[in-house]
Formats: sequence, C-alpha cells, structure tokens
Amino acid sequence: MIQIGDTVIDLGDPLTLAALGALTLLFLVLIFGLVAMRRAGHSAIATEQMLREMGGLGSRVQALSDGQQQLSGGLTHVSEAQAASQTNTLKLMEARLAEVSQHMTENLHGSATKTARSLGELQQRLEAIDKAQENIEKLSGDVLGLQDILSNKQTRGAFGEIQLKDIVGKALPSDSYTWQATLSNGKRADCLIHLPNPPGPIVIDAKFPLEAYEALRNADSDYAANEAAKFMRRSVKEHIRAISDKYILDGETADGALMFLPSEAVYAELHANFPELVREGFDARVWIVSPTTCMATLNTMRAVLKDARMREQAGAIRTTLRQLHRDVDLVVERVGKLEIHFDQARRDLDGIGTAAERAGKRAARLDNFDFEELSPESESAPVVPLRAPDP
Repeated sequence: MIQIGDTVIDLGDPLTLAALGALTLLFLVLIFGLVAMRRAGHSAIATEQMLREMGGLGSRVQALSDGQQQLSGGLTHVSEAQAASQTNTLKLMEARLAEVSQHMTENLHGSATKTARSLGELQQRLEAIDKAQENIEKLSGDVLGLQDILSNKQTRGAFGEIQLKDIVGKALPSDSYTWQATLSNGKRADCLIHLPNPPGPIVIDAKFPLEAYEALRNADSDYAANEAAKFMRRSVKEHIRAISDKYILDGETADGALMFLPSEAVYAELHANFPELVREGFDARVWIVSPTTCMATLNTMRAVLKDARMREQAGAIRTTLRQLHRDVDLVVERVGKLEIHFDQARRDLDGIGTAAERAGKRAARLDNFDFEELSPESESAPVVPLRAPDP
C-alpha cells in the first residue's frame, strides 16, 4: 500500500492497478508527444536546412552539368584536334617511312653493289693469292731442289759452271773462249778465254766453298765462329793454290787466272771479313770474282779482243778504204757529167722560155689588131688600109 497525503493507494486493488496503468500510459503518451513535438521541431529545422543544402546542391549539380557540357565540348574539340593531329602524324610518318624506305633501298642497293664489287675484288685477290701460293710452292720446291744441288760437291760444281757459262756467253763472242779446255799439263779448265799476247789465254775456274760459308753463318758461339773462320780460310786457300798450280803455265796461259765464286754473299764475306785471303790471291796471281765483277772483267776482255781483231784486220780495212775511195771518185766523176747534162738542159729550157714569151707577145698584138707596130722582118711589106666595101 502507498499513502500519498490522506489518500491511501492499495496496490493489490485491480482498479488501482488499472488506474496506475492508465496514468502510466498517459504519461508515456505525453512524454512521447513531447519527444515527437521536439523531434518535429528539429525535423523542420533539419528539413529547412536540408532544403537549403539541396538548393545549393542543385546549383552545384547545374554548375556540374554546365561544366560537363563545356567539358564535353572541350573533349570533342580535343578529340577532333587529336584526330587531326593523328592524321597529320600518320601522314608524316608515312612520308617519313617512305623516305626512310627509299633511302634504305638505295643504301641496300649501294651496299649490294659495293658488296658485289668487294666480293669481285676479293675473288681477284684470292685468285692472285692462289697464284702466289702456287708460285711460292713452286719456289719452295725449287729452293729444295737447289739445296739438294748445293749439298753435293759435284752438282754444286756443275751449278757454278752453268752460271759461269751463262755470263761468259753473254759477254764474249762464241769463238773467243773454249769450255773444258785441256792444257799441256793434262789439267782441264772450266773456261779458257783466248786473249791475245799479252796477256795471253786466261783460265776461269768456278769454285764454291759453301760448307765453310754455311758453317760460318750457322755458328752460335765464339768457338764455333772461330772454327768456321778457320774452315773458310783453309778452303779458300786450297782453291787459290789449286788454281795457281794447275792453270798458270809459262808460255801457254796468261800470268794469272780467275777464280769464279757463283755467290755474291760468299764474295762479300771474303772482302768484308777475310781481306787477307783476297791479298793472298793477288800474291798467287789468282783474282777472285763474283757474277757481277766477272761480267765487268769480261767486258774489259771483250774490248781487248775487239782491239786485237781490229789490228789483225788493219790490212783488210785499208784495202776496203782504198776501194771505197775509188768508188767515191767514180761517183764524183759521174756527178760532174750529170751536172753538164743538167746545165745544157737548163740552157735549152731558158731558150724555150724566151721563144714562148716572144710568141705570146705577138699573139697579144694580133688579138688587139695592133698592125702598126710590126716587127723588123715585116717593115717592107705594104700596109693595107681598112676601107668600106664598094657599092
């Protein structure tokens, strides 16, 4: 139970409970009404604010629509400009591509031409290299053959004789020398030059100290070089002594002989590093010559032979000169007679010219009817005057 002042409320009474429930419900309704009214006020304010915001939003939407339309126009213009730019770019690219293509075609054509020309030149060079290779192989074979020849003393001697024969055959007439001439002592010389006295026939003998020269060139130490030098001196001295003893004979040959070295290198080596051998050859009256100096010596011998033959033929030359002088006299005599005939013919021609000139002058007078100027031969003849004919 609840007592409010003088009023006592029995909570157990159903009526009281119903009244309390109704009051409670009414209170709740009042509260809800107040809350609703308050919320309605707030809603009106919010609605007004929302309307204002919606108005601003509409303006913004309109502005956005206007901007969108402007943007659409700008995009259209940009699209058109882009399309035009793309078209121009494509045209420029096509022109550039055509130019580049033409340039590349020309370059490729030029490159192809140059390549073809280069290949042709390369082919020619390869052919030249092949020919040179063949020549080198042939030369290599010849060198090997020459080495085989020079490795044997007999073939080496034959090589020197062949070279000597070629030089002598080019420098001297064929009747001025004899090959493999046998002397009175039974020795056979490679070549005997028939020089007149003095100095008399002179012998040329070919020698080739190749082993000593190769040993000297291949020496790889001082000891080997000294031994090779001794070998060279010994070999050359033996050749000088053999030539001096065999081919210098009193009353038969000249007072000296020539030792022919078929190698300029060996000759230069002797004069450069072995001058005592050269002097020893001079003392033994054996003169060492190379292919070059031998040719010069033979040319001197040729002059001597020519002078000797000129002296031998001096009588025949004088006889020929006398005959030539007589023939010249006959020619002079006949020329004199011919001049007389020409002089007579000249006088006859002068007379003919004078008579022709006189005849020409007379023909001119006749042509001009000039009968008053008569020649002395016709002065006694009467002159017939010209007159008119009788009627």
